[in-house]
Amino acid sequence: MRELALVRDEVVRALREAGLTAFAAWPPERMRDYGGAVAAVDVGGAESGPMGFCNYLGETYDQALGTVREVYGKQLEAEILVDLRAQRAADCEAACAQAADVLLSGLAEGIRCGELAWEGLCWDKAAGMFRRRGRLQCRAVFVAEAGEDDETFLDFRLKGVLTT
Repeated sequence: MRELALVRDEVVRALREAGLTAFAAWPPERMRDYGGAVAAVDVGGAESGPMGFCNYLGETYDQALGTVREVYGKQLEAEILVDLRAQRAADCEAACAQAADVLLSGLAEGIRCGELAWEGLCWDKAAGMFRRRGRLQCRAVFVAEAGEDDETFLDFRLKGVLTT
């Protein structure tokens, strides 16, 4: 499901922008290659649903083109998993505080945060690092517009994320 990757990538982008080293689902043994804390982001459970009637939200006027386009939407209830690891406990704790700020207030407008829960700090014997795992329940909103010919349908994009 493409939408899961969009949400995961937005979380990785926001964590990196805040100064954390973050990757999408990074193997624990590779995290030792980095100094300081490293975050691995993944999507746990997810459930998709429509918005509006049959995903239809209405119309929007494009002033540049002088045309009206139909807008569609859908939402995704998801659990974002953030696995923090570091050589030092203090680095792991600091990264947890920083990641919590990002997850609760630094994501794109299309991701509405719900409950954020963190497991306690522990030593991961297999990886040889301290570990702290967080789970964020969220709702992601995606929008799409009909193409200029009204017969093609553009891809859904995460609301509030610029596309290039």
